[in-house]
Amino acid sequence: MEKRVRIEIGIDGKIKAETLGIKGKKCLEFIQILEQMLDAETIDSEYTSEYLETNVNISETVIQKLKEER
Repeated sequence: MEKRVRIEIGIDGKIKAETLGIKGKKCLEFIQILEQMLDAETIDSEYTSEYLETNVNISETVIQKLKEER
């Protein structure tokens, strides 16, 4: 999935942002950048299920060794 930040700006000026496709604590970096760009601060936040997920990168070498062990 592509990494994105969904932003909603209400008529009262409140900004809601949600990260999509960003797993683990990496999403917090995107929110921090957004705060800097908008000169704003987070008042309330919730973690999505993606926050609890991690990206796993397995090298081709490891995959080949696993195949050889079978």
